[in-house]
Amino acid sequence: MKVSYQWLNEYVDTTGCSADELAERMPRAGVEVDGVESRNKGVSNTVVGYVKSREKHPDADKLSVCIVDVGTGEDLQIVCGAKNVAAGQKVPVAMVGAKLPGDLAIKRAKLRGVESQGMICSAKELGLNDKLLPKEIQEGILVLPEETQVGASILDVLGISDEVLELDLTPNRSDCLSMIGVAHEVGAILGREVRLPDLSTGIGGAGSVKASDRISVRIEAKEDCTHYAARLIEGVRVGPSPLWMQNRLMAAGIRPISNIVDITNYVMLEFGQPLHAFDADTLDGGRVVVRRAVDGEVLETLDGVTRKLEPHMLLITDGVKPVGLAGVMGGLNSEVTEGTTRILLESAKFAGRSVRKTSRQLGLRSEASLRFEKEVNPEAVIPALNRAASLIAQYASGVVAEGIVEERIGGHEPVQLTLDVARVNGYLGTSLSLGDVQGIIERLGFAYQPVGDSALLVTVPSRRGDITRVVDLIEEVARLYGYDHIPTTLMSGETTPGSLKKEQRIRRLLRSLLTGAGLHEAITYSFTHPSQKERFPGLYAGTRTVSLAMPMSEERSELRTSLIPHLMDVAVYNRNRTNEDVALFEIAKAYSTDEERLTKQPVETPLLAVLLTGSRGPASWNGKPGKVDFYDAKGLLERVAGVLGFELVLEASEAPGLHPGRTANVYGLGVGGSERLLLGRIGQLHPALQQQADLDDTYVFEVELPKLVELADDRLEVRSLPRFPAITRDMAVVVDRGVAVGGMTELARKTAGALLESIQVFDVYTGDRIGADKKSVAISLVYRHTERTLQDEEVTALHAEVVKALEENYGAELRK
Repeated sequence: MKVSYQWLNEYVDTTGCSADELAERMPRAGVEVDGVESRNKGVSNTVVGYVKSREKHPDADKLSVCIVDVGTGEDLQIVCGAKNVAAGQKVPVAMVGAKLPGDLAIKRAKLRGVESQGMICSAKELGLNDKLLPKEIQEGILVLPEETQVGASILDVLGISDEVLELDLTPNRSDCLSMIGVAHEVGAILGREVRLPDLSTGIGGAGSVKASDRISVRIEAKEDCTHYAARLIEGVRVGPSPLWMQNRLMAAGIRPISNIVDITNYVMLEFGQPLHAFDADTLDGGRVVVRRAVDGEVLETLDGVTRKLEPHMLLITDGVKPVGLAGVMGGLNSEVTEGTTRILLESAKFAGRSVRKTSRQLGLRSEASLRFEKEVNPEAVIPALNRAASLIAQYASGVVAEGIVEERIGGHEPVQLTLDVARVNGYLGTSLSLGDVQGIIERLGFAYQPVGDSALLVTVPSRRGDITRVVDLIEEVARLYGYDHIPTTLMSGETTPGSLKKEQRIRRLLRSLLTGAGLHEAITYSFTHPSQKERFPGLYAGTRTVSLAMPMSEERSELRTSLIPHLMDVAVYNRNRTNEDVALFEIAKAYSTDEERLTKQPVETPLLAVLLTGSRGPASWNGKPGKVDFYDAKGLLERVAGVLGFELVLEASEAPGLHPGRTANVYGLGVGGSERLLLGRIGQLHPALQQQADLDDTYVFEVELPKLVELADDRLEVRSLPRFPAITRDMAVVVDRGVAVGGMTELARKTAGALLESIQVFDVYTGDRIGADKKSVAISLVYRHTERTLQDEEVTALHAEVVKALEENYGAELRK
């Protein structure tokens, strides 16, 4: 936002505070100022002159000799090379001794033998941005309006003595996208009152035409437009706007066009409320209908581009055809031209989201859309409309019809907040009194009522849409009190040392453990092909998969239900690059649902998966390493269980995608070993799956991480070294070949109880000596008491109970 310092002075008295000082104070109050630019680029001793005569130079075809009155009582003879110079014009004249931008000094000179006593200037030579001027003015001298006073300083006439502040506004401070909004801000900073412009001059006198008899307004898109107001102005004369208005527009970076367009832009800058003027004679029946576009509808906008409209775009129509893109740009079919005599003047409150979406989609941004996107002040719609109508009556000879034609959806409810002084001081660390806070609220121009002895009920004006909570008000108090005045204090309060959650600790522990065991961590896609679940369903074979609404490709069209298929893909990728020995793990989520069509979030379960294939290690001079097998995977799993502090039980099973004879369910024993919790599965990939992927024997396991965390006890437990000796008992029992040894060891542990320190299967024998359907299992049991030496008799008796339990439950016989 570019703010003219001279223009700002009309609304708030800035006496005693220069533009540079104001630019220093505003950032301290929270409004950043990028810089201050002087419009005077080095112009001095330049005045308004009247060209009394123009004659052709006697010795040069492209030069003219002009006699110019500059108000000093003595005419000057000036040689000028501009094509558009003519007698009767009022022009800028740099007199002898004047300075112009670029360190150009004006001296007496002779041009082709004719004396020249000054220089008639163009806009560019005065340092003005000629891109903001009509093309015909850019190419010649600057011709001033007829009413300009001869001899007046050009600095005052063109507003060149002004300074412009460039505000860098944050998105929440849309109130400062207007001169009045900036005036309120400056008034609060300086503690001075704000003067608002007169809105009544020239509006609707007695006996004038009623606007409601000639025009009508209807809002159909009520969600996108909550207020639309219009005035009818007749007898308009379209022409140039007053020079002072053009100067202010150019200072703000807007090119003057005509009195009507310039007035709408001027009021937009003044109030922050965009306006638009339609040629009323182009509107069918004087109607205005605000609606959304119809699919396939087109509109040629004022920039001459025909735009294809989408159904969500908000339009201004006359009930038959579109005449404008609401809040963005008007249509060429309703443009105000030199022949326009009747104007329908629009002022409205359009939804910011609607304007933003339309503006971005069409790549069409304007000063109006910039303001609507940030939500304009709902209470400025009518004042801005009246202000513009008043200016058109003054500077375009318009007759304003009586009354405003409008439709409003609902009303604006002011925000009221209770501001407690104790809370203000608690937030800021200050010791402000109620009077101090009250004074700041008054400077802001906010209405308030005392509440008891220590609080205020503050009514936030509609122009400050960024203030919706008490903390916003406290921020206003802080910035106007002055951040520099807030004392520096040490923070106080209870602190909580940071720590990892149990699951986070377990994840880190697992990564450290598995990488230390020689495995590499893989990170694979969560998206997969639909065939992957059929190939390897994992732990969630009975659930439905989650399909993506807009997949990148068919290969990534569903969420995975298992980590194993992608680990297989990684193994294949490595094998194809001559890396046959692969040991991988991944900790990631699998997704499942029981719904055919999702109505709730799918279940996300973190899993730990491991894949082993190839050899256990590289070849060495003293032997070849063996191939990985089931017990390598089992050993890793037991190592995980041992580090996490729970016991593991494997039970033979079958599962899709796994070898039917080399698969087991994995259980973890809860506290006391009495409760089993199913963690996942371990096994070799099915031979058909291995063959399909062209992999050697590949072993995998996949377990649910939350259940590992539930069983885990990752606390350090210090135990003293055993002080008393252990007693070892070995036994070999003959059982049926189909008996699971894991169940036997689990039963032995339960029977022996707390005295059993460890149990280990050290041999399994099958052969003709014990029968074709039998096997011999040799088990070593270690007994120890932590507080005393065990007696041989009690160990013998306890061991006999273990043997008896095996005999009763598994038909075991002690091998002789």
